Amino acid sequence: MASRNLWCMRSHFLFGSRCWMIQSADILLKSVACRLFGVKYKNLDSESLEKEILLNNLLTMGVDINKAKKRQPGVFNKVVTNEHDLKTFLLSKGASKEVIASIISRYPRSITRSFESLSKRWDLWRRILTSDLEIVDVLERSPESFFRSNNNINLENNIKFLYSVGLTRKCLCRLLTNAPRTFSNSLDLNKQMVEYLQEVCLSLGDNDPTEFVRKIIFKNPFILIQSTKRVKANIEFLQSTFNLKKGELLVLISGPGARILDLSNDYVKRNYINIKEKLFSLGCTEETVQKFVLSYPDMLFLANNKFNDKIDCLIEEKISISQIVEHPRLLDSSISTLKSRIKELIDAGYNLSTSNIALLSWSKKRYKAKLKKLSG
Repeated sequence: MASRNLWCMRSHFLFGSRCWMIQSADILLKSVACRLFGVKYKNLDSESLEKEILLNNLLTMGVDINKAKKRQPGVFNKVVTNEHDLKTFLLSKGASKEVIASIISRYPRSITRSFESLSKRWDLWRRILTSDLEIVDVLERSPESFFRSNNNINLENNIKFLYSVGLTRKCLCRLLTNAPRTFSNSLDLNKQMVEYLQEVCLSLGDNDPTEFVRKIIFKNPFILIQSTKRVKANIEFLQSTFNLKKGELLVLISGPGARILDLSNDYVKRNYINIKEKLFSLGCTEETVQKFVLSYPDMLFLANNKFNDKIDCLIEEKISISQIVEHPRLLDSSISTLKSRIKELIDAGYNLSTSNIALLSWSKKRYKAKLKKLSG
């Protein structure tokens, strides 16, 4: 990293001869990775020079300064930063210069981490992920996950704890790649959630809380970054709304219902009320609505307008509500995808009113193969 210790040079400005001033300025210019355009050193104090050198170092690295300043402006007031150490470290791990610039642009605090801290944290992540490039990939998607905390002891304790409660390396890998903030939580917070889930398991008559917790966390890696209060409210909502027995609730929340446990309880309730009202308006009964939602709880993710618009789109295309209820995964597809596929199928002679409509929600590859077969 280019030296930004300028006190010596300041003293030369104040007390030295003209010759010393020229030599000091020359030394400064050589220490900076890029030229300081239009800078008049005699009018800048050491703090201003520090900032100027930092900015030029970052510009040389391709960092988007405006974006970085909007994200974390306080970083630019730091006396000591380690941008060159960070660059050297990440290059050695396989990151490209473009990725490094993107990381700093989106999470400038990354340049405040020391080389030693980076190395220790990287080694801890390698206890979970199998290669340096996997870590680089996570950092590229979510730089905050690696640089948000500098507490490596807490990270190490969290890893040990999560392994100790029966989570596999595969499960921890899923946590790190999808919900890395889990490892920035305090150890106590993670313990609270795990202990709460274990209590729920036992209260519902299951004697294998380790497997129960593993299932829920694997299906919903975001659950550990939410409060036990929120998860408890959603479990109580599911039990009371659908009148589930203990065994039924156990299967639901450790299976298809696990993904909604970390949602805002108000959001879940509001979306469920909207689903009921929409389906009631189309002639569905309470029993039909409950069966529909329980068969695919993910539909509770859909905001009111999105749910209603997709239902209306399918109805307009002559698909009956009974067909929709039987194939709730149709609602995973966007309206544009539904419309284009319906048109393509009709053009290919496919009768949507009498044939299976599940292919409207198939993967692109599988759907295209089916369409080609129909057209051929």
